[in-house]
Amino acid sequence: MNPGPLQGKVALVTGAAKRIGRTLALSLAQAGANVAITWRDSAAEAAQTVADLEALGVEAASFRAELRDPGQIRSAIEAAAARFARLDILVNNAGRFETAALENLSVEQWDAMFETNTRAPFLAAQAAYPHLRATHGRIINIGSLGGLHPWATHAHYSTSKAALHMLTRTMSKAWAPEISVNCVAPGMIVNGEVAEEFEHFARRTPMQRNGTAEDVAAAVLFFATGPHFITGQILSVDGGLGL
Repeated sequence: MNPGPLQGKVALVTGAAKRIGRTLALSLAQAGANVAITWRDSAAEAAQTVADLEALGVEAASFRAELRDPGQIRSAIEAAAARFARLDILVNNAGRFETAALENLSVEQWDAMFETNTRAPFLAAQAAYPHLRATHGRIINIGSLGGLHPWATHAHYSTSKAALHMLTRTMSKAWAPEISVNCVAPGMIVNGEVAEEFEHFARRTPMQRNGTAEDVAAAVLFFATGPHFITGQILSVDGGLGL
């Protein structure tokens, strides 16, 4: 069996005990990377994900972190780097999503959204910076179509993701040439069990279907394995929904 393109590399994926993050972690492992994940409330799911990663023949570990707590973010990054003795890829996947009328948004809702979707990726990247600089590593942020197009009932979410997109571009300039920084911006991504609820989005999408976690993982893998020269890019994975 030929080694994967990420053989010997170490990736950390935030919020990867389940859902899209789990798929991203498994995809990176299938490419040969050793993988660390963070989780907050999903201890059982994190343990299962680690077992599934190890079953792919790589080393894996999980670290509990409340990403609204700067100290816990730094501790998780340092623990992962110490566990694997290096860090090559940081995937800022963990995110918060909420529907709320703009006129009713509270300060607490606004701040919670930005703490998770914008501040946490900044702090994780900042903590990972010396390790990634040493390995000429990569940062891949998970943005959103909502950060490129205004969603009226998700104002705080859309604004936080738009800020993450700009943070991606800023970091790509500030930390070049050692670190490449890119962003994947998914559109409507669904799991099979809830696909019917979102069929109206599929009908509006030029590709005539909603996206899957595997679609997002393929884009992340592109940035993880493609030319290091590619940086500062926002890649929409939306089937053309945003056109």
